[in-house]
Amino acid sequence: MNIAIIGTGYVGLVTAACFAQTGQHVLCFDKDLRKITMLRGGTVPFHEPGLEALVVEGQASGHLAFRSSLRAGEGLERADVIFLAIGTPTGPDGRADLDDLLDCAGRLARILTRDALVVVKSTAPVGTCQRIQDVLDAQSPHTPRPRFVVASNPEFLAEARAVADFQHPERIVIGCEDEDACRVLQDLYAPFDPSGNRIRTMDVRSAEFAKYACNAMLAARLSMVNELACIAGQLDADMRSVCGVLGTDPRIGPHYLRPGPGYGGSCLPKDLRALMAMARDHGEPAYMLHSVEAVNVAQVQRLLDTILASLAYELEGRCIALWGLSFKAGTDDLREAPSLALARGLLGAGARVRAYDPVAGGAARARLPDAAFESCADPYAACEEADVLVVMTEWDEFRQPDFSRLARTLGAAMVFDCRNLYEAAQLRRHGLVHVELGQRPMLAAHPLPDALQKAV
Repeated sequence: MNIAIIGTGYVGLVTAACFAQTGQHVLCFDKDLRKITMLRGGTVPFHEPGLEALVVEGQASGHLAFRSSLRAGEGLERADVIFLAIGTPTGPDGRADLDDLLDCAGRLARILTRDALVVVKSTAPVGTCQRIQDVLDAQSPHTPRPRFVVASNPEFLAEARAVADFQHPERIVIGCEDEDACRVLQDLYAPFDPSGNRIRTMDVRSAEFAKYACNAMLAARLSMVNELACIAGQLDADMRSVCGVLGTDPRIGPHYLRPGPGYGGSCLPKDLRALMAMARDHGEPAYMLHSVEAVNVAQVQRLLDTILASLAYELEGRCIALWGLSFKAGTDDLREAPSLALARGLLGAGARVRAYDPVAGGAARARLPDAAFESCADPYAACEEADVLVVMTEWDEFRQPDFSRLARTLGAAMVFDCRNLYEAAQLRRHGLVHVELGQRPMLAAHPLPDALQKAV
């Protein structure tokens, strides 16, 4: 089967590489010539485990190719299925910006001279597929006009494990009301559904909504755990033990029960805002969605307040070490990363920030041009001159650090463990104070040892 994929971001490129591995002929289009040049050379322009090897393999086998020009004569007209994987960023009012997606539909209408199945992979509001259908039908200049079928096929890929998620999906959602088109997509996805129970077919609007519903539920769970952790901290309750209890309840389950600095990345924040905008447009108040976002936004401020309180409310001239900048381990994605929000707050309060991330350091430096922010070459270099360490991302290399070295290096001997990586007793043995999200500030909760009081 000949497949065209427009857009080579996380979604488009993973989709292309995985389909090519099954023997499909995949042609990718992206207007970013620099990105296309990198991909032709076998280099993926972002960090995603396992993806680069698939891209190299696909090109070597002749099943994967890249084009920078979306026009007639580039192979698009031979495609049996055309996937749209174009970004839909958040607009000023929270709505998803569909300009690029609809512009692409207009281009397709002018290029395609035969019937086509157009599949929307982009996360887009309910009704977008119909808008694309209208553009295709209205802007096609050809006679006779080709028959276009538009389907929804939302992605459910988590960054840092996107290849595995595509190859071994928990669900494959197909929104399509044309039986022939639906069968084409079912056949295309058959290699990824060996047991025949992962494909969920439904009407287009329900498929469009399903992606938003999933992300809203996940965001709500993360915000709920973070809010419970903050309450537990004020009550001197151990949230780790509490999460152990929550996870044994089959109605709740054990996943995503780790308090953290708040969700970030390219999906949850923008999709929640887009869903709230959809609700607003239809007169629904969406009280819980607004609360979920409010809790998430407040989480970084809570962390900043805890750091301030622990350092006697004086950050001027202090130095804070940050371990981890990407919004989660396994990716270099800094979009809506809590680490950047915290760094900006620390810098605004007069502190210096020395940070380390194994893949995102350079990109973070570009986003934080402040002279008081430094991206370091290794984690211990980031701790030099620092008063405290804040662990923001759960990279494996942070799980078993040299605590003795940290105790000798950190001026105030404090570790803010925002990913629940360490045990307080272990840090105490090395003379370090362990602080978790939700905990009451150290100076307010119980006095520090004399040696540490002098440090702060």
